[in-house]
Amino acid sequence: MKHFSLLPALVFAARVIAFPSYASLAGLSNRELESILPTLEYRKPELPPGPLKDTSAKLVNDKAHPWKPLRRGDIRGPCPGLNTLASHGYLPRNGIATPVQIINAIQEVFNMENSLAIFLTYAAHLVDGNLVTDLLSIGRKTPLTGRDPPPPAIVGGLNTHAVFEGDASMTRDDDFFGNNHDFNATLFDQFVDFSNRFGGGKYNLTVAAELRFKRIQDSIATNPQFSFVSPRYFTAYAESVFPINFFIDGRRNDRQLDMDVARGFFQFNRMPDGFFRPNGTRSTEGINQVFLAHPMQPGENVGRVNSYTLDPTSADFSTFCLLYENVVNKTIRGLYPDPKGKLRQALNTNLGFLFQGLEGLNFGCQQVFPYGRD
Repeated sequence: MKHFSLLPALVFAARVIAFPSYASLAGLSNRELESILPTLEYRKPELPPGPLKDTSAKLVNDKAHPWKPLRRGDIRGPCPGLNTLASHGYLPRNGIATPVQIINAIQEVFNMENSLAIFLTYAAHLVDGNLVTDLLSIGRKTPLTGRDPPPPAIVGGLNTHAVFEGDASMTRDDDFFGNNHDFNATLFDQFVDFSNRFGGGKYNLTVAAELRFKRIQDSIATNPQFSFVSPRYFTAYAESVFPINFFIDGRRNDRQLDMDVARGFFQFNRMPDGFFRPNGTRSTEGINQVFLAHPMQPGENVGRVNSYTLDPTSADFSTFCLLYENVVNKTIRGLYPDPKGKLRQALNTNLGFLFQGLEGLNFGCQQVFPYGRD
């Protein structure tokens, strides 16, 4: 990336045309940031919400939160849970939200455990969100997360590949094939097929284990750029159990997801009529069963299909604190090597919130301070 020029406006205009319409603040030079940051309205991040006082099952597809079809310009992305929350109005229906709005919504509707909700939300926000305006797109890149800063100084959104979103999704294709965020009917057909073969027509932990392994093997065999290292290594297994933990009506005692309900969430971003959230908080229950059925170690293809090579530097399930350290010291520090002013302040605040969530998960990790303690 070339440095910002002090030449006449014509040079600046040519630069704008040459760069993508939207990108992240990450990786910009100090001179570029000094030009861009004053154009953004700084929003001091709110404290993360605490846990719900009442975690019992209750009606969440209610009259106050009806499903509505997308309007022109509304944004949806790779996460069916967040898409559904926006389509029911628990998040802003345009798909642009603050971290606090996201945490409140996933707790209220899915009864996600507070520390996990905080950790996941800030992990995504720190790499895909606009830290100055405190806004995150749940899908594509958009100027709605900032006040018209000059390109490329706006947020990337959750569609951004290989920082939070990753390969081998159950219902979204790998980024290598051109679309990592829209519902893929062929992959959902596979979801149904595996549910029929291994779950008697229902999606359960047995199906989750077989389908997770299948999706990994498919990507190894077809995607020369397939990557299965931290943090995607963890989120891939988590996304396999989330439908069981969050998409099953809380009045039911089984852990079997019906196909029509699954299609509603994955394809149409829609809760079933009369849907009750889970009874009691949920987290990543079942993830060990899914992993142990077909253990895989972190790795990636090396430029050609079927070249999966282990990566000993990646965190795995025995080194969860290394996941945190890698995200902070490699991913985030790599994106923001020398932040100044409001951006540095926002980074430190959000990094503190990230560790707050991690600390609540009781892994015994030590906090990392890439930009100092102030």
